[in-house]
Amino acid sequence: MKRIINKASILTIIFLAFTLVSSAQINKKKKANEDTENWRYEIECVGIGKPGTKVVKVWSYSKKATIAINQAKKNAVHGIIFQGYSGGAQGCTSQKPLASDPALEQQKAEFFENFFADEGKFMKFVSTSGDATPEPMKVGKEYKVGVVVTVMSDNLRKDLEAAGIIKGLSSGF
Repeated sequence: MKRIINKASILTIIFLAFTLVSSAQINKKKKANEDTENWRYEIECVGIGKPGTKVVKVWSYSKKATIAINQAKKNAVHGIIFQGYSGGAQGCTSQKPLASDPALEQQKAEFFENFFADEGKFMKFVSTSGDATPEPMKVGKEYKVGVVVTVMSDNLRKDLEAAGIIKGLSSGF
């Protein structure tokens, strides 16, 4: 009888520990997604990459530095699609956003919700640079973190065109 109680107690403790860890991970992802839904970031060109790519630095904001770092890839792809960036440093030229219609994100909300989901399709088009660990800057009550990211912009454009989200370059005006 004592052995059965001990096994049941151990199983209960293991189950509770697993539940607590899972709940903490879900809450962390939820907070990250809330920060990203506001699309608070800055994007700038930092250099020339391989043909068909854009090398950008994305400044993300969050109350937790790790969340800002983790959301940088998502913000970079969003910036290439909807914001673009001005030219400047290291041979960078201005880049217009892939989407010419500012209302596109709301019009195609379901597509972009799935596209930007955690580990969503956007991940196919982005990678972070392993050059340096980003250093968070405290700005008020939150952190601003800059992360260098490479976006495969030509492949991203082709994918969005194939899905009927944006018009192809050859479709005219």
